[in-house]
Amino acid sequence: MAVSSASSVSSAGPVGPTGPAGSVGSVGSVVVPPPRVPRERDVRAPWSHWYEGVLGWKLAGGSPAQLVTGVRFDVLELPADAGAEVLRRPVPTGPVALVGRRMRFLVAPGSAEELEGLLDWLEWGGVPLDLVAVGVGGRMTAPVPPGRPQSPRGAAVWLRPPELGCEASLPSLPAPGRGTGSGRSSGPGLVRLVAAAATECHRARLWRRTPQPLAS
Repeated sequence: MAVSSASSVSSAGPVGPTGPAGSVGSVGSVVVPPPRVPRERDVRAPWSHWYEGVLGWKLAGGSPAQLVTGVRFDVLELPADAGAEVLRRPVPTGPVALVGRRMRFLVAPGSAEELEGLLDWLEWGGVPLDLVAVGVGGRMTAPVPPGRPQSPRGAAVWLRPPELGCEASLPSLPAPGRGTGSGRSSGPGLVRLVAAAATECHRARLWRRTPQPLAS
């Protein structure tokens, strides 16, 4: 009887905690699962829950996480010093983010395509303003969600955080027949925001080029 048992074990091959790589093995009656490999999705789970689960915004992979533009919103981007002056003006805006020395104003989808024409219409065409728009196919670094621990200095943060449904009031061109008002379907006015942004970008550029007096 003892010889028969040994023969059975020998014919079954070596016994170990696992079989081939990635398979589930066993020791006696205890099942040993394969090692769990961390996924990128797990690393950014808290942020993806807020952006995708709460706001319904699409996140692209990578580190840091990127928000996809041209779907729920476009982005108007300008130097931070000019953006700070825009925020002091009585011009309604949507959510606003700060990323290093750049400020990003969220505007309605399709607004990026209108920027060049608006600047021409406002007589800023051909003037170097360092004012750009990001739309379809673009990306925006996802700022730290409100109430979360702040990231290292220079990381993306919200100055005016988004809220659920904020897309309905993003700055946009007026709908046909609505003039330049700030109705729910037309937002607070893309024209006013672009005009203010262009003016402040021009002022900031001139200020940077002007020699400043030395402190006494």
